[in-house]
Amino acid sequence: MANAPESSQKRASNQARIEAVKRKKKQDSFVLGMLSICGVLGFLLIWQIAVMQGWLPERYVPTPTKVISLFFTKLYDPKPEGGVLGTHILASLQVVLTGFLLAIVIGVPLGLLMGWFKGFDAFMRPIFEILRPIPPLSWIPLTIVWLGISLQAKAFIVFFSAFVPCVINSYTGIKQTNPVLINVAKTCGASNVETFIKIGIPSAMTMTFAGIRVALGNAWATLVAAEMLAANAGLGFMILQGRQFARPDLIILGIVVIGIIGVIFSWVLGLFEKKVLRWKA
Repeated sequence: MANAPESSQKRASNQARIEAVKRKKKQDSFVLGMLSICGVLGFLLIWQIAVMQGWLPERYVPTPTKVISLFFTKLYDPKPEGGVLGTHILASLQVVLTGFLLAIVIGVPLGLLMGWFKGFDAFMRPIFEILRPIPPLSWIPLTIVWLGISLQAKAFIVFFSAFVPCVINSYTGIKQTNPVLINVAKTCGASNVETFIKIGIPSAMTMTFAGIRVALGNAWATLVAAEMLAANAGLGFMILQGRQFARPDLIILGIVVIGIIGVIFSWVLGLFEKKVLRWKA
């Protein structure tokens, strides 16, 4: 009976330590968030001062205030390229998401299967190794012949840029599965397929998500080239039109919007990754 109060005290002490750690994490997250905001604001301030002082020519580098003003103007004004900002964003999202999601659906399972099943790896690896070094932009002429200048054509270019990192990271992740876990599963009578599903795939998820993040960056990086296929809307199209009209503010606005959307996508992907990998905690 004397141990009961001691056990309660230990539980209370452990709970207090856990709460303290949580508070410390929240404080650290707040401080890091504020530092990030200060970094962005500091960069914009230096940029503004550099242009106003003439260190950077305003003809080629507009001030941040001018870019922000153009952002609000483009919400309702289609000039000079013929489309409002919302139309361009939706067109680009359609292209990027189509190619990116298709790359995940095909690339991740392909990498996992190649990494686990040696026969399938021997069959697919030569084909993949031939395709892997080919730059995505080199597919543009052939894509026009195959698919014309439709959404499918632009999405295919994005798909190919995102497909390769999905395969490579999934393959590498499942290859790094702990052999001890595999042996334990086999000792307990699990088949190769059961071990693949219950041991291999969970072990590969960290590297797989790293590949998906790289694929997301590649997808946005290829967007401008994909929208060179005679597009009439999209952020890449807006950037190209900014070049033709000699409007650096329009070009920078398109670049900034792509960056902001990319950050949002990375944040959403991070939340999904935490949910999937909760077991690692």
